[in-house]
Amino acid sequence: MNTVIAFIIIFGTLVFFHELGHLIMAQRAGILCREFAIGFGPKIFSFKRKETVYTIRLLPIGGFVKMAGEDPEVIEIKPGHTVGLLFNEQNEVEKIILNDKEKYPDALVIEVEQIDLDHAMRISGYEAGNEDILTGYNVSQTSFYIADGEEIQIAPYNRQFGSKTVWQRIKAIAAGPIMNFILAYVILVALGFIQGVTVDDPVLGKLTKDGRAAQAGLMQGDEIVSINGDKMNSWTDVVQTVQKNPEKKMNVVIDRDGKESTVQVVPEAVKADGKNIGRFGSYPPTENGFLKVISSSGTTVISTAGLILTNLQKIVTGQFSLDMLAGPVGIYDMTGEVAKQGVLTLMQFAAFLSINLGIVNLLPIPALDGGRLLFLFVEAIRGKPINREKEALVVFIGVAFLMLLMLVVTWNDIQRLFL
Repeated sequence: MNTVIAFIIIFGTLVFFHELGHLIMAQRAGILCREFAIGFGPKIFSFKRKETVYTIRLLPIGGFVKMAGEDPEVIEIKPGHTVGLLFNEQNEVEKIILNDKEKYPDALVIEVEQIDLDHAMRISGYEAGNEDILTGYNVSQTSFYIADGEEIQIAPYNRQFGSKTVWQRIKAIAAGPIMNFILAYVILVALGFIQGVTVDDPVLGKLTKDGRAAQAGLMQGDEIVSINGDKMNSWTDVVQTVQKNPEKKMNVVIDRDGKESTVQVVPEAVKADGKNIGRFGSYPPTENGFLKVISSSGTTVISTAGLILTNLQKIVTGQFSLDMLAGPVGIYDMTGEVAKQGVLTLMQFAAFLSINLGIVNLLPIPALDGGRLLFLFVEAIRGKPINREKEALVVFIGVAFLMLLMLVVTWNDIQRLFL
């Protein structure tokens, strides 16, 4: 499979489901979601469905859901501004025109005196030619600004992120990483039903065509009773014993259909970490029973998450180097290598990346989901939100740290792969 296509599919899928988690829980809480984006930078493609604009952007370094109220509204109307008003059938203001008012001859032009688009949803002002009379107008809950020909939906306070309970906001933020774990689990379950899940029984799985096991007459399903007189209790025992005997004759006692027999096998010597180990050409045994696949897939998600957390801890404590981290360039290269091994291996790689993305996003770093959750937990404990200016400063520092880390990791990837 072409590396570019494989990378786009994996990146797009992981980001799509992550952001979908945010979108679903935000919309369930009644938050206005202005945009659902995969990627950053200039728009490549976009369409609007109901209240949300769905976009694909140029730079494949993440995605976002733009929720009303998370950031200060970009449009602010103050007393003294001149705007045009268009009304709906209920005689409520449906659209507020900020510029190019001459393009809307039906618009009522007023000079704004008072405006509240958060709570009261009301605007009042003086009509042109009738400056002595102050007139007030109700604004629709689903009204829009029109600026430079673009419609931007107005978000009353009850549609903004900050108006929701702490628990609703926590769910909207945590849903992204949780969706990554769910995606990984679904992929692993699918793989389990397709190719089975590995079990630790001393039984031969699928044999390689020209492997030493096949050459010796062993068959898939043979139970390994003992090797050189040592009883084999698990597949792990078999692997460890074979690895210790490169190019050495082994007496293997097998049980085939209830009958025991002895076969001599000489494991092939292969290089691993600078030394020879034995390999005799058998995959581990697998099962694809429903309950086994369901439980094993969950166990794999949990164990993989634990391994990732352990490695992150070692990086923080200096036991591992930053060189072990991979950025977009490194992941792109790994995707190409994995794609050569087939679709099933690529699916397994995607599951690993999805778990990785979920774990990293839960780290308590400002600008990541984990950092935002930390602020919300503090708010829940204190009973009031953290000062917005202080939070913004901490988030800015977090963004700067992540950008610096991204540059370092990307430079390491480039040096390792191209220099």
